[in-house]
Amino acid sequence: MGGQFDGRMKSGILLYMISHLRGVLLEKHPNQVVVDVNGVGYDVTIPVSVFSSLPEKDGEVRLYIHTHVREDAFSLFGFLNAADKALFEKLIGVSGIGPKLAITALSGLTGADLVAAIRGGQIEALVRIPGVGKKTAERMILELRDKLGPVTAERPGASPAASAFAATEEDVISALLNFGATRAAAEAAVTKARSGQESNEFDALFRRALKLVR
Repeated sequence: MGGQFDGRMKSGILLYMISHLRGVLLEKHPNQVVVDVNGVGYDVTIPVSVFSSLPEKDGEVRLYIHTHVREDAFSLFGFLNAADKALFEKLIGVSGIGPKLAITALSGLTGADLVAAIRGGQIEALVRIPGVGKKTAERMILELRDKLGPVTAERPGASPAASAFAATEEDVISALLNFGATRAAAEAAVTKARSGQESNEFDALFRRALKLVR
């Protein structure tokens, strides 16, 4: 087990830009995991859409990694496939979009749906993402429309969770809290989002609730 590294210099210090991790899943939360690679635990921020495809605790996990370096922070962002990682990196290249908003965008929509919305100029779909206003949506379309090709990589599907709905609901609530919702608002959104729906798997329930939370 291990990772891929690219050494670069910043302020005279050699930094190792992690591009891939394969290790044991020590912890998993809707938007964060800890991966043990040869005894070193890596704290990785993930889109909520990745959560339902992760193995159980102590299982092996493989993630494509973007290493984000600032003067005061060194952060890792993980994705299930190279296409989503590349899309994340294009998003943070847009003026006004940082890593947190890019992760939120990839949590609210699948990579394929996000690409389709940008290429199709679907402002109404983009502004449903928390934190994305009309001007940001317009910049995304203007700057990325001609840079994005069709997304063909498929994300592994989640297993049905009907027998553990309470746990799934709690995971969605936890994810909404991480995006700034209050507990009451998150619970109300999840309750409304699950009502009368055929699929209450994590991904589908989260995306519906994210549109409803206030």
